[in-house]
Amino acid sequence: MLKSARKQGKADKDAEGRMPLVEHLRELRNRLLKSVLAILVITIISAFFYRDIINFLLKPMLDSVGCRDGVVTQRNGHPCADMTVNGLISAFTIALKVSLTAGVVLSAPVWLYQLWAFAAPGLHSHEKKYARSFVAVGAPLFAAGAVLAYKILPQTATIMLEFTPDHARNLLPVDDYLDLVTRMVIVFGLAFELPLLLILLNFTGVLTGKRLGGWWRGMVLGITVFAAFATPTGDPPTMLALALPIVALYFLALGICLLNDRRRRRNDPDAGLSDDEASELDLTPAPIGALESVPAPAALPGQADGGRQRINGYDDAT
Repeated sequence: MLKSARKQGKADKDAEGRMPLVEHLRELRNRLLKSVLAILVITIISAFFYRDIINFLLKPMLDSVGCRDGVVTQRNGHPCADMTVNGLISAFTIALKVSLTAGVVLSAPVWLYQLWAFAAPGLHSHEKKYARSFVAVGAPLFAAGAVLAYKILPQTATIMLEFTPDHARNLLPVDDYLDLVTRMVIVFGLAFELPLLLILLNFTGVLTGKRLGGWWRGMVLGITVFAAFATPTGDPPTMLALALPIVALYFLALGICLLNDRRRRRNDPDAGLSDDEASELDLTPAPIGALESVPAPAALPGQADGGRQRINGYDDAT
């Protein structure tokens, strides 16, 4: 069922990897099923270690703002927070959320490869060698975004709890905290994939480095606005912690796209032309060689006498 549509239609596809729309949809379905299957398998495995994963996620928060040994204030004098579990089934829901988050993060190499494998036919044969590089770079980028979200959570919690009124105590439900962690990990991880997406569009010929460079002001503004809306807490430090690395990665992707465009122009001088733009033609007159005499064909089949045969005094069939 999950057999690639390209392998099913190998006898019918052309050398450039083109296929009908139905085959593309079938290929997309198979790639999605493989990605979901990988996430499901990793999620089931993670479920056996959900306690260790929860403790790993709670540790920075407890070290930063957790109330321990009867202490009700942080080191800076602000109130601390008690981590609580509310309701009978909350613990089970927490285990599911943690396992699913681990499944999405740890299976990133699989679904990133499936994404690339779906787009790879748009590349030339000599460009498909970058498939492994795409996965090798994409998985660490997603992991880097997830780690960044994990690292800035304690600072974010400290800032948020500073707004606690005097003589009030913070009760921080574990499921709410894990929802926050999940959103931040997914958002930060996917946001770090933006430069790789731009490079993919450049390598497939959809986007040129020159055009991407012309968008730099809008891209910086868009990334900043996206960071403001994407961060669940919305505080400036968390927003900047997301926006600044993405802006830096955007300019890195821009440099790679410009280098790739230069390589294409060096290999193909007409690569930068649009579809409706004519290439330069060499109109320099070339010398003509010696003329070669060509005998005139007969006007009618079977005619002789130099192509003229008189019938009843006429030289044609009239």
